[in-house]
Amino acid sequence: MSTLIVLLPPRDPAVPSQEWQLPDLPFLLLDKSGRIQRAGRSAPGLLPRASSTVLMIGARDCLMLAATVPPLKGPRLRQALPNVVEDQLIQDPQTTHIALDPQALEGNRHVLAIVDRGWFRFIVEGFMAAGHRNVKAVPVARCLPQPAAATAAAPAPEVHAEKAVATGADAESSSPRAERAADDITPVVAAVLGSVVSSTVAVLGEEAIVDAAPPRVELALTRGPLGEGLALPESAVNSTVAALAGNAPVTLYTLVDLPGSEPRLSSTAQSGRGSPITGALPLSFETLARNAIQCRFDLCQFEFAVQPWRLDRATLRRLRLPLWLLAGTVLIAIIGANVQWLMLSRQRDALNAQMAELLLNTFPKTTVVLDAPDQMARQLQQLRVAAGELSPDDFLSLADGLARSLGPVPVNGLAALEYHDRRLDVTFKPEVKVDADFQQRLTRNGLNGAIDSNTGKWTIRNGQ
Repeated sequence: MSTLIVLLPPRDPAVPSQEWQLPDLPFLLLDKSGRIQRAGRSAPGLLPRASSTVLMIGARDCLMLAATVPPLKGPRLRQALPNVVEDQLIQDPQTTHIALDPQALEGNRHVLAIVDRGWFRFIVEGFMAAGHRNVKAVPVARCLPQPAAATAAAPAPEVHAEKAVATGADAESSSPRAERAADDITPVVAAVLGSVVSSTVAVLGEEAIVDAAPPRVELALTRGPLGEGLALPESAVNSTVAALAGNAPVTLYTLVDLPGSEPRLSSTAQSGRGSPITGALPLSFETLARNAIQCRFDLCQFEFAVQPWRLDRATLRRLRLPLWLLAGTVLIAIIGANVQWLMLSRQRDALNAQMAELLLNTFPKTTVVLDAPDQMARQLQQLRVAAGELSPDDFLSLADGLARSLGPVPVNGLAALEYHDRRLDVTFKPEVKVDADFQQRLTRNGLNGAIDSNTGKWTIRNGQ
């Protein structure tokens, strides 16, 4: 089972919804054993197909909040979630898609991820139309490496101890409070995920944008299960992260090995410029992609949940020829079955007419023909009786066949013979043992015999 991981850029708020377009996207394709098959950058319609597709949603497009969620499920929960977060949003909550983290926090609280519904629908339907059936969307902030708890909490007591001394408090009494406060501090993980591409680049050109404003970068920042995204100047990354983190320990990463980010001739003039992001650890795109596979927070919920039975336009377009062939095959089968039924019905009517004609020619006094074969058999039986012939179902015929079939069974071993309904019931004496070949001898004489295990009687009929 192959997996395709794609990193999506944040939505440009200056572009209206009718002009939304996705640029070439960096991707990583893994096979079922986790080995890299392909890595690169491609247009959404040219991305390789895989059994499952994981989309990493930009940090600026996904607001993550912790809130108390009512104990509801399904459509009722979807209707209640906008009321839960409406006080924390500027945008109308009815125009957003709210996803619920399946892992609950303490106190019946859950993490909610909020994205613009129009933008999220544009992304999901675009990938579905391109042939990606099993689509999963995760916040890119949840794909960042998580710091170790012991390492993250170590520097915090020193910060609080300095504050206690500055306020004139007793050092010995403030030290336990400092340690307790350090336990409540959540480590901060930040990552620079690339440069911000403005929508005005296509209008004014890349050189004009570089000269007009300092380069900006995409920053993803997480505090435990919560995350947020910023677009800020590259030179202000360190100061901004320090200001947002406060006393919490910070781990800063920079995304490297991004497919398609190799140096180009147009950027060689800027290659000698040193990066102002100091102290940043490298974060490879492969590590980010593999963390996205492990993330269980799928944003495709409610109306965006994966439904394999749902047929969209892309699927119908691919299945158009097989569906036409199936419809044509069913139509031909129905027509063929009806034609054959008509032919067989005509043959049946012809045979019935021939049998009725033969009956009427043989027995002209027959007034009504209901079942020609049965009427012919009864008429012939009446003629045999009138001529004095024995019928195979008569008592004498059955008794004669039984006498020829007794073989080693003595004749005086018969206890009783009963004839009714064209069958002969034979009862042997208790001391008489019927051999195993008795049934075969009855068959050779044109009779059928069966024994009743309850009464021990043999029932003998005409075998013809």
